[in-house]
Amino acid sequence: MVSLFNELKRRNVFKVAGFYAVVAWLLMQLASTLEDSLNLPVWFDGVITASLFIGFPIALLLAWAFEMTPEGVRKTESDENHQPESSNKWFEFSVVIGLVAVISLSIWQQFFTTNEVIIDSQSADEVINPTVAVSLAQQPALISANSIAVLPFSDLSQDGDQTYFSDGMAEEILNVLVRVSALQVTSRTSAFRYKNSDLRIPEIAEELKVRHVLEGSVRKSGDTLRITAQLIDASNDKHLWSETYDRPLTTDNIFAIQDEISNAIVQALSSSLQLEGIEKITVNKTTDNITAYELYLKARPLFLARDDLDLADEYIIKAIELDEDFAQAWEMRAALQFLMVDYGYTDNNAIEQRLLAEKFALKALSINPKSALAKSTLANIGSYKADGSENYSIKTIDLFNESIAIDPNIATSYNWRGLSYAGLGMLDKALLDFKRCLELEPLYSACYSNVMTSPLTLKSDQAEVLLNDGLGKDIINIQYLDLPWLAKNRKESLFKIVVNQKENLGGWGRAEELYQAYLHPQQDHRQLIDDVLAFHKSSNPDDPISVQIKMILVPIGAYELAPDAATMWGFGYQDYRQSDEFKAHVRDSGIYGYWQEKGFPPQCKPIGADDFECD
Repeated sequence: MVSLFNELKRRNVFKVAGFYAVVAWLLMQLASTLEDSLNLPVWFDGVITASLFIGFPIALLLAWAFEMTPEGVRKTESDENHQPESSNKWFEFSVVIGLVAVISLSIWQQFFTTNEVIIDSQSADEVINPTVAVSLAQQPALISANSIAVLPFSDLSQDGDQTYFSDGMAEEILNVLVRVSALQVTSRTSAFRYKNSDLRIPEIAEELKVRHVLEGSVRKSGDTLRITAQLIDASNDKHLWSETYDRPLTTDNIFAIQDEISNAIVQALSSSLQLEGIEKITVNKTTDNITAYELYLKARPLFLARDDLDLADEYIIKAIELDEDFAQAWEMRAALQFLMVDYGYTDNNAIEQRLLAEKFALKALSINPKSALAKSTLANIGSYKADGSENYSIKTIDLFNESIAIDPNIATSYNWRGLSYAGLGMLDKALLDFKRCLELEPLYSACYSNVMTSPLTLKSDQAEVLLNDGLGKDIINIQYLDLPWLAKNRKESLFKIVVNQKENLGGWGRAEELYQAYLHPQQDHRQLIDDVLAFHKSSNPDDPISVQIKMILVPIGAYELAPDAATMWGFGYQDYRQSDEFKAHVRDSGIYGYWQEKGFPPQCKPIGADDFECD
C-alpha cells in the first residue's frame, strides 16, 4: 500500500486530482450561473457536472501514464528512481489553497444557505421573493374530489333549434346540485363557455379544476322527449353513471327527470367518495304549462347575459299570460325592469321601471313567499325614494340579508347588496360582496367592473391587473370605469374612450378638454360644466341629469350634482367630501341615519352630537 501511495505521488496523480477538483468546481459554479442568466435549458448545468465527473478518472489515468516535460508529453518511466517533471512549489501551494477553499465553500453552501430558507410560516409573506410569489400563484390549484361541472347539454333535435331547452335542462340540474353543500359546483358561466368545444372531457375538467363532469343531450320530437346524461370521473375518463330517459313531453316529466338525474349524481358521488349525510333532493314543479316553461327557458340566458333584455321581457310576458301563477317568471320580470334601464333596453325612465319592478316582485312573493330574487328586487327598489333619489336604510340591508339567506347562490343579490354597502361607505363589505358575486359567476360583467372600480382596489396594484384582464376578456362595463383614476394614471386614450361612450358623452367631441380638467381639478371649470349640462339636455330633453353625467362632473367642481353614493368614496371626490353639499347628500339619502345606528365607516367619524366628517 505504501509503495502504491509513493508511486501515485511520484507520478503527480495527487496533484492532478487536486487541480482537477478545483477547476471542476469552478466550472460547475459557472455553468449554474450561465443557466440562470442566459435562460439556458434546465439540463445545462447537469450535463456539465456529469461530464466533469466522467472526466475525473480519465484525468487520473492520463496522469499515471504520462508526464509533462520541456520536450512535450511523454510516457512516464516505470523506473522508481526516475522523477517526472514536477511543477514548482508555488503550484503545489496553489492547489492546496484551492482545495481548502472549495471544501470550505461547499460546507458553507450545505449548512448556512440551507438554514436561511427554513423560515417561520408567519413571516413567509415578508421574506418571499416576488418572483417566487408569482410562480407559486401560478401553480395549479388542487382539484377537490367532490368538485363537478355541468356542461351544456347537446341539442339533438332534428332542426337544431332547441338549444334554449337543452341548455335549460343542464342549468336546472346545476341549480339543484348547487344546493348540495357537500359538492363544489362550477358556475354556469364558467362551464357554459365550453359549449360546442372540441376539447376532451379530461381537458375541460383540467381547465375548470374539477374532478367530475356531467354531460348530456336532449332530443325533442313532437310530444316526446329523450334526455341522456352521463357522469364522468375526469381523473381516469371513466363513466360513474349514465342513463337515458324517454318520456312524453310534459312539465311533470321534465321536473321528474331533473329530480332523478340530480339524485342519481349525488348517489353516484356519495358511493364513490364516501359522502355521508346527504339528503334526497326534491325538485319542485314551478308551472303546469309546458309552453310557459319553454318561454321562461328562452328568457333566462338573455337575462343572465344581460343581452336582448327587451326580448327576454317579451318572452316572460307571454309566459305569464299562459300561467299567471308562474312565480319564477314574475320574479325574473321584476328584476328585468331594473336591468333594462341600466343596459339601455327601454325608453321608460328609471322611476317608472322601479314602480313596475315593485309590482311584479310583490306578485312573485304572493305566489312564493320565499322568492329570493323578488326580495332582492324589493331591496333594490328600497334604495331609492319616490322621486328617484337615493335612499339608504337598515330595512334595505335586512331585506337583502333575507334574500341571501333563502338562496345564497344568486350572484345578482350580492352585486346589489354590495352597491348598497358601497353607498354607505362600507367599502370592505361591498368588495366582499362583489367578490362573492364573481365566485358564483366569474364572467359577470357588472360584478367584475364593481371589483375593479372599488376605491379599495384602485388604491392597490391589483387595479392595473384587473383592468387589463377585464379588457382582454371583454367583461368590463367601459362606461363605468373610474375617470379620476384613469386621469391620475395618465391613461389618456382610455379616458377619452370612456367619455365618448354613448351612455356618457357620446357625440360631444370635447373629451380632450375634459381630460385636461381632470388633470387640473383645482381650477375653475364652471364653463365646461355648463357646456356638458347643455349638451346632455339637448340630447335628452325629457330626462333628468343622469347618474353618469353626475359622476363625470362632480370631480371637477359640480358639487351641486349629488353623485351616486357608491362612487363618491374614491380619491377623485376628496374635495367634494369636504363640501357642504356632500354633508347634505349624506343626510338626505339616509346614510347618516344608518351610521348613527350601525356605526361609521373607517373614513368617517362623528363630531359632537349631530355632525360628522370624512376623509
